[in-house]
Amino acid sequence: MLFSVITPNYNGGRFLEQAMRSVLLQGGEDGIEIEHIVVDGMSTDGSIDIIQRYSDRLARVIIERDSGPANAINKGLRVASGEVVSWLNADDRYLPGAFRRVKMAMQDNPHVALCFGKCPIVDADGEEIRYFITRFKESFFRFSSLFTIQCINYVSQPAMFFRRRSLQQTGLLREDLDAAWDYDFLLRLWHCGGAVAIGGEPLAQFRWHSGSISGRSFARQFKEEFDIAVADAGPASPQAFIHWFVRWGIVGIYSLMKFWRNRSLG
Repeated sequence: MLFSVITPNYNGGRFLEQAMRSVLLQGGEDGIEIEHIVVDGMSTDGSIDIIQRYSDRLARVIIERDSGPANAINKGLRVASGEVVSWLNADDRYLPGAFRRVKMAMQDNPHVALCFGKCPIVDADGEEIRYFITRFKESFFRFSSLFTIQCINYVSQPAMFFRRRSLQQTGLLREDLDAAWDYDFLLRLWHCGGAVAIGGEPLAQFRWHSGSISGRSFARQFKEEFDIAVADAGPASPQAFIHWFVRWGIVGIYSLMKFWRNRSLG
């Protein structure tokens, strides 16, 4: 089974090599092949040197200016040829054996559009943080459905994989969104065949740091997610009502966490 993985990068050299190695180490077992596509937006921090060191193991390298992460990912999606597709941001990473388990899930559920799994949040040093947020999201896996995902986004993007045939139905990421293009894309995929949650050990790690999108603009992200859910489920739907409370609950918690973090630093 061929996996296409797009890694968008702009000045992410601090973590880029870890991300790239986590992709490349997935191949070579159980008939898994990797098509790794790296899209760099003309980085100035040494990222391009890192990419060039791995160029002989990359399927394609695109180095040119872009208008943001969604635009960079779309460049990779346009040329991806694998049966299963995903993207991994330069500061995240896959865990050993993830692709083997995704392959099994896709084979056991041939009609689903996507699968997803656990994805702990780690800090810049790779240590798990925000444990209670991860466990809260995982608690929804057993109730996973279109209704549930319209109420709350419990799928962590680094641990999400989808079929290329579903991508051909949904189209590319929306580039007019600032932070929630992955949630919008997730809902569109869900309408193409549903999803299956993979139990057991985590598939990936999401790295939270002050420079990440979720670290910079979480209020904007959850506003966009709410608007997307309302557009998908309908403004008078129970999903829209529930998502409104979810949005402000999460924003409130994140705001308190930001306050205490700034206070401890100050």
